[in-house]
Amino acid sequence: MDAVKIKRSLISVFDKTGIEEFARSLADAGVELISSGGTARAIAAAGIPVTDVKEWTGFPEMLGHRVVTLHPKVHGSLLALRDDPEHQADIEKYGLEPIDMVVASLYPFEDAIAKEGCTLADAVEMIDIGGPTMVRAAAKNHKFVTIVTEPSQYAQVLDEMAGNDGALSFATRQSFAAKAFAMTCHYDTVISRYMAAATGDDFPERIGFSFTKASDLRYGENPHQRSAFYVSPDAAEPCIARATLLGGKPISYNNYFDANGAVELVKDFDAPAVAIIKHANPAGCACDDDLVEAYRKAYFGDVNAAMGGIIAVNRPVTEALASAIVETYKRWGKAAGAGGYFAEIIAAPSFEGKSLEIIQARKGWGGDVRLLELGPLTGKTNSEKFIKYVVGGAIVQDRDLLALNEDDWKVVTKRQPTESELADMRFAWLVCKHTKSNAITLAKDLALLGAGAGQMSRVNSARLAGIIAAEYGGGGVVDTAGCTLASDAFFPFPDSLDWAVEAGATAVIEPGGSKKDADVIARADELGLTMIFTGARHFNH
Repeated sequence: MDAVKIKRSLISVFDKTGIEEFARSLADAGVELISSGGTARAIAAAGIPVTDVKEWTGFPEMLGHRVVTLHPKVHGSLLALRDDPEHQADIEKYGLEPIDMVVASLYPFEDAIAKEGCTLADAVEMIDIGGPTMVRAAAKNHKFVTIVTEPSQYAQVLDEMAGNDGALSFATRQSFAAKAFAMTCHYDTVISRYMAAATGDDFPERIGFSFTKASDLRYGENPHQRSAFYVSPDAAEPCIARATLLGGKPISYNNYFDANGAVELVKDFDAPAVAIIKHANPAGCACDDDLVEAYRKAYFGDVNAAMGGIIAVNRPVTEALASAIVETYKRWGKAAGAGGYFAEIIAAPSFEGKSLEIIQARKGWGGDVRLLELGPLTGKTNSEKFIKYVVGGAIVQDRDLLALNEDDWKVVTKRQPTESELADMRFAWLVCKHTKSNAITLAKDLALLGAGAGQMSRVNSARLAGIIAAEYGGGGVVDTAGCTLASDAFFPFPDSLDWAVEAGATAVIEPGGSKKDADVIARADELGLTMIFTGARHFNH
């Protein structure tokens, strides 16, 4: 059966956006309306003919509105197959009246649990029972019944009915049914995750994740891969997923990853910080009370790698910073031997004054750069899990929110760090946390000088960090003497320390825990280094 004329519709919506206009249009088209509770009252108050479901079923609401539409007449009328003789006989026997369309939205459980002070009892009362049951029944019987679950679908329904003698096609009913099942799946997933968390079970026997589509992307990691971006209901803090795009081109698949890396890096700093990310790793990062100076130092981490990078700032973008960004090549890049400069994304809590106009007016790339407003960067939460997919399964873990666990730090060498060395150790350790393993970072004066990332050998990561610092940092003019080296995992052998000294390092920070720790410490003492063991590892594969 293809087209089904809409003669009778059951409407029960929590979200009443547009419902009066929709109901009026249905009534004008000759559709009999059945409704309940607040929806029925809203429709009736608008002067639209409507039958309350309790009058239609002959059974009252009960249990404080917990039981309204849970009645055999409702669900028999929804589930009856109109081409099945047995079902037709039951329709006659029990006085069922087939319902052609259900319009339903559910209690907003997500919104309820997001409110400060929401108790378990409050949350439980916002678990909808009748709504999902109706939605699933209508969706199951989409051969004959249309299920409408979003106000955005109202116009489509009315347009199709107007052009099809009041009927809706099977294609529409099937499409709406698929969306309805996705909605109830999402709803149940959010509830199950909440209830599991309430019992303290972060890793239950079965775990579900549900995301809402935010946008289709041009393509994925490569042009031959399709892609879309989805938002998690668990995101409870300012982040890329919740950011507002104020201008520029649409965000790409790779942009999302790099922007997330940049934002999560600057979130770890209390001081004003600027990060430049390229291919998922820090090309530059710096802290300074003067945002322009912080940006300049971040840019000089690697003036060539910074070209086409992702910029994140943990403070509002000022007009001075905006001017510095658009004038990067003229101010510093040309003299440092850079091949050019443009930015892919600038992400910040906000953009002050005329900073947006300054950036967007930049000839060549100002109109293309994506400008993301994050909102105030408040503290991080661990309300969501991180998922890494493998073929056939997924690995789920907590976020790595460990930052400066200084209570566990130990100076293991004879020489104690100076105050400036200790400050650089803190900085280098945080940047190293956000660098892909095996990770080595070199830092000085709260600025990244060079990073060795993703190497199979930690020695080669140390070598690479030294090469970048010496040859590319600031166009090869940065003095690396007195810098700090951070390693995301322990040194299995002392040889990396020789490379640290060659790179100019006087201080080293690493987790410790190697069988060769004693040898590593002894070599550090021989080289006159100060070294801290953090007791914590930050692998970021």
